Amino acid sequence: MKLSALMAAAAVVLLSATGVQAADTLAKIAESGKITLAYRESSVPFSYLDGPNKPIGFSVELSNAVVEAVKKKLNKPSLQVQLMPVTSQNRIPLITNGTVDLECGSTTNNSARGKDVAFAVNHFYTGTRLLTKKSSKIKDYADLAKKTVASTTGTTNALVMRKYNTEKNLDMDIVLGKDHADAFLLVESDRAVAFAMDDILLFGLIANAKNPADYEVVGEPLQVEPYACMLPKDDPAFKKLVDDTFIGMMKSGEFEKLYTKWFMSPIPPKNVPLNLPMSQQLKDNIKAPSDKPAT
Repeated sequence: MKLSALMAAAAVVLLSATGVQAADTLAKIAESGKITLAYRESSVPFSYLDGPNKPIGFSVELSNAVVEAVKKKLNKPSLQVQLMPVTSQNRIPLITNGTVDLECGSTTNNSARGKDVAFAVNHFYTGTRLLTKKSSKIKDYADLAKKTVASTTGTTNALVMRKYNTEKNLDMDIVLGKDHADAFLLVESDRAVAFAMDDILLFGLIANAKNPADYEVVGEPLQVEPYACMLPKDDPAFKKLVDDTFIGMMKSGEFEKLYTKWFMSPIPPKNVPLNLPMSQQLKDNIKAPSDKPAT
């Protein structure tokens, strides 16, 4: 029996006592001859477009490393790679319904999402801050009282800002863009005074703005959250392959080289460097890789 047939047979799993059927992504990939990767269109420098249908970025390269590991594991050097754009809103449903096999973008690994999907080891740490025009004179969250503030639909940042707004009684009007580029446009066009998002994504948007010098990132991080790649829940074999791939990169130094490429060096499309040194949290995670979620 061929390997693909064996793997497909292995995918037929008996229902457990709870009635939950375990996922077997590797069997599905072996049977179909293809792996489906998600990408984001404007999550600079993790996953974004550099021309029509050409996703690039730090997380895209992590995804590509997984593809190579899957090819080797299944002995399928000609494995077809299908790319699918996702948004903050639909990325989790597309993993849970089996449309997408792996999502490496700018997704926070937290306990709530962990009920629906699995996360690989963390590959970045960030916190919610504010992108504003320098001319707005916004310097901190207190300056947002009774003003319009943008965030992105389906993100933890939108939830964090709503909670902060209520707790501090700031009476902000929080408006949501469909993606990060859309939310940035609200600030660019003066329909919002600030965009609340993970600080690294804000730096990326500024680097690629028409007039980067017009913008700044302000405010202390409201919380620190890990980014990690998403994959189907209850699939230990696929999670092990993904984790082993990333841990191997961390141990070999390849992960650090990728970090330097995307966070410290000039990046497309404008060849502007973000100049963001590796955080202590990420350095610690490289020494002792963890998939620990944010609360």
